[in-house]
Amino acid sequence: MSDPEDIQNLDRRGPELVYAAVADAVAGQIARGELKSGDRIPGELDMAATYGVARMTVARAVRELRERGLVQTVRGKGTFVL
Repeated sequence: MSDPEDIQNLDRRGPELVYAAVADAVAGQIARGELKSGDRIPGELDMAATYGVARMTVARAVRELRERGLVQTVRGKGTFVL
């Protein structure tokens, strides 16, 4: 799921977790080279608007990306692709 429209069409009552779908979308952008090492990913509010989800959902997705070792958050600077 790399397209924000796919996330918006996600059945939120279905088995897939919304935060995981957002994390997968960003991970897909990294895998395809759309986001490269050192690139700053959009902020939580921007991502929430893009994917049509709550800011807390994006926060959980970013935490998932950190746990996967794909991004690093630098306080006061943003979140960057590793």
